[in-house]
Amino acid sequence: METVIVIGGGAAGMMAAGTAAAKGNQVILLEKNEKLGKKIYITGKGRCNVTNNGDIEDLLNHITTNKNFLYSAFYTFTNEDLINLMHKYSVFTKVERGNRVFPKSDKSSDVIKAFESYMREYNVDIRLQRQVSEILQEKGQVIGVRLTDGQKVLGNKVIVATGGMSYPTTGSTGDGYKFAKAFDHDIVPIKPSLAPLEIQEDWVKELQGLSLKNVSLQASFKGKVIYEEFGEMIFTHFGISGPVVLSMSNYIKNYLEKGKIEIVLNLKPALSSEQLDKRIIKDFEKYSKKQFKNALKDLLPLKLIPIVISISGIPEEKYVNQITKDERINLLHLLQNIKMTVKKIRPIQEAIITSGGINTKEINPSTMESKKIKGLYFAGEVIDVDALTGGYNLQIAFSTGFLAGSNV
Repeated sequence: METVIVIGGGAAGMMAAGTAAAKGNQVILLEKNEKLGKKIYITGKGRCNVTNNGDIEDLLNHITTNKNFLYSAFYTFTNEDLINLMHKYSVFTKVERGNRVFPKSDKSSDVIKAFESYMREYNVDIRLQRQVSEILQEKGQVIGVRLTDGQKVLGNKVIVATGGMSYPTTGSTGDGYKFAKAFDHDIVPIKPSLAPLEIQEDWVKELQGLSLKNVSLQASFKGKVIYEEFGEMIFTHFGISGPVVLSMSNYIKNYLEKGKIEIVLNLKPALSSEQLDKRIIKDFEKYSKKQFKNALKDLLPLKLIPIVISISGIPEEKYVNQITKDERINLLHLLQNIKMTVKKIRPIQEAIITSGGINTKEINPSTMESKKIKGLYFAGEVIDVDALTGGYNLQIAFSTGFLAGSNV
């Protein structure tokens, strides 16, 4: 029997602790917050998109950083394994749009309770409000940790599951990077991922609060399309957010340092140019005796109309029956090609996840053990792996946590 210390009581940490204890180890979980799972609690707007119901290859194809590193973890502890584990502790699930899996209760707190039950069944020693200041080692082997109050907690295996740096109010303040650096681990530079975008154009601010469904966004760098997706977005006081935008941020984060990213918003992606032209002609016939500013209410949300008119260059007072064919064609093109320029990705404090972290080349992908020192393991967001929205990032946490807990 080993004495295993798990640092961090989030998704990866709770999974690692429960799994290690289920193997018969003595496990101590150290969490610096006053309660477990603070980040789980706020995920999915409090509902917790716990995983995705796609097949494993589909899940892996939604990993955008170091996908190959996760093969062993994802195949060892699958999304089905996760769902079955939660069912064991009476948390039943449902599948929604995009194969997203949520607890039937729509309560993230139930997910946390399931993992608390898992740990308590196997007698994990859960110690809250205990912050680790350093990991102790002797002759190339970890021997325990020192807490910020000076107390030593001894153990011959340590699993670091401290999260990244997104949502620091949940306790994700980069502690794990400091621990890893102490053992000469390389830390891939930290960046925000799955974060809103700031936009240069001033007119965007006038649309604050406007939510759009069934639109498409395309991001380009030096004329090359680097991302395109259909779905929902929302305008904010600084730019744009929403599911499509958050996923886009994951793809463009490495391009922004090199130059300008242009975004094209298509308000009517379901229509071809010919179909949209017929639709505009129909509306123009209906409102032929009205001014242009009063002729778009069937086509666009009210808040968007003044912006579209302004960008189109067609005078708002102009009567519809006086609009030329060229002006109509320009309007058609605009509705499917509204251009925006990315200023920057919002700060990591507003990001859903952290991109970057402990270099995967220095971690054994089959066990999650450090290649630098014996007895040290990593799990979850502290590692340089990240994915799109849809439950994939939590599956990373659970799968890597399980692998670490299984191999201590």
